Amino acid sequence: MSVLIRMLSVGVLLLGTMLSTPTFADAQPSEPAATEPVALGLASPRATMETFLSAMNDIKRGQPERIADAIQTMDLSDVNALIRSERGADLAWMLLDVMDRTRLVDLQQVPVRTDGEPWVFNRYASGAVVVTRVADGRWLFSRDTVGRLPLIVDELAGAARVVGDAKDDSQRPFHLRLRSQLPESLKQRVFLLENWRWIGLLLVAAAGVLADALLSFLLRLFMRAWRVRVADGAFRDVSESMLRPLGLVAMAAVWWVGINLLGLPDSALLVLLVAVKFLVSLAGVWTAYRLVDLVSAWLEQRARQTENKVDDVVAPLITRTLKIFVTVVGLVFIADNLNIDVTGLIAGLGLGGLAFALAAKDMVQNLFGSITVLLDRTFTVGDWIRVGDQEGSVEHLGFRSTRIRTFYNSVVTVPNSQFITATVDNMGERRYRRLSTKFTIAYDTPPDRIEAFCEGVREIVRQHPYMRKDYYHVYLNGLGDSALEILVYVFWETPDWSTELRERHRFLLDCLRLATHLGVEYAYPTQTLFLRRDDGGDPTETQAVDDARHQGTEAARQIVAHSTGLGQRPPPVGF
Repeated sequence: MSVLIRMLSVGVLLLGTMLSTPTFADAQPSEPAATEPVALGLASPRATMETFLSAMNDIKRGQPERIADAIQTMDLSDVNALIRSERGADLAWMLLDVMDRTRLVDLQQVPVRTDGEPWVFNRYASGAVVVTRVADGRWLFSRDTVGRLPLIVDELAGAARVVGDAKDDSQRPFHLRLRSQLPESLKQRVFLLENWRWIGLLLVAAAGVLADALLSFLLRLFMRAWRVRVADGAFRDVSESMLRPLGLVAMAAVWWVGINLLGLPDSALLVLLVAVKFLVSLAGVWTAYRLVDLVSAWLEQRARQTENKVDDVVAPLITRTLKIFVTVVGLVFIADNLNIDVTGLIAGLGLGGLAFALAAKDMVQNLFGSITVLLDRTFTVGDWIRVGDQEGSVEHLGFRSTRIRTFYNSVVTVPNSQFITATVDNMGERRYRRLSTKFTIAYDTPPDRIEAFCEGVREIVRQHPYMRKDYYHVYLNGLGDSALEILVYVFWETPDWSTELRERHRFLLDCLRLATHLGVEYAYPTQTLFLRRDDGGDPTETQAVDDARHQGTEAARQIVAHSTGLGQRPPPVGF
């Protein structure tokens, strides 16, 4: 429904623009340049009459496309451009009917002059059929003739046909044939239109509504059966009213045909036909939107079948691109049906166009930002990223912006233009999750027990299934203020953060159990204060220092000889 509201808003804007432009208000035909040669079929009264009669005879023989040639022989400058083709066809048949009920046209009696006074075919009480020369040199049935044709047809309604026979009546417009069979009471004009036309409009409106209701009902049944029996995956989420716009198309089509059958006056035909054309165009664009939704469902289903997360990002981008394309084409289609000069409209925007260009600058930057993310595969939906001071999981990647769900569950919207220059730290692309910490143990822990504890932690690393086995460090690495510091530098290879937390929890608990088993006590920050009274110097202090140095040297040599061997260089650490 929101799509329909947006399209209606745009449509109202287009209608307002259309009503304020000379194209709609005046609908003046474009005059050929004065230097353009006049077509031979319109170069004289005889050529114009011959072109008209030849085209109408060909239509009777089954060449309906010749109606355009017949229409071009009439000066339709007083007929609004929006209804010129429909009204022109009716007027051509009216003109032929008037001629057939007047006399046989002898082309030899029609002048071939290329200038001079207008040529009169015949005069009637309601007007005259006149061929006149217009400003560009063409000879056309005059504007006054075209305007008075309905009155002349009414005047000759009871006259016998001079040319042709009753079979020719089947070629006449439906409203002319129908009107000739109606009683006079239905031909009376009570309000704006003749009574029979009001009845016809009611019937046409009812037929359109019925067509809409019937087709919509059948389409809902079809979609329901298709979802239950055939559809799978994302297609099961498709609404039963997906094809609802086709009902509007059917309704508008019935109205279009019905309005043309009634032969309405120009003013009524203009209002109703423009409204129906707009409805047809709007329903067509809405139908295209729904078809894009079907394509979107298919893309989502294909994306779910692949493990590549890029597909999850590309699918909605393709959908948005198609909808933008449909919107642009739809607006051009609507403008064309309403006879709006789109090029002139855009060129006449002036400052509005400049403002749009400035606004489009940011839009283009955001678009290139999204393209950069896709081409470089900077991140995908679900990745944990850091951009500037923002951190969280990517929830949506669009044309203009990216939505990030933070770890305190708010949503941050980041313009895609930032990704062109900003540094993006993609935590989701990490193969390994690191833990770098220090275990602090009591200073009174024996060295052998420290060695046993460190080797035990290494064995835990080797035995845990998610931990990296080819690179880890567990060593006594520092003498802190209140404890011995053992560096623990290890990694996990986990698919997500939840698994990482679980495995980190398991590792730390196993280390605690190991310390308890080996009798290693974890230390906590403490301070010990020693108070001592100095009783003066000891005369044997120098000798004691020398003995202590010798004792320390010998002890160190024995320890190194036991641990690595004197003069031996251990090889680099291997895993």
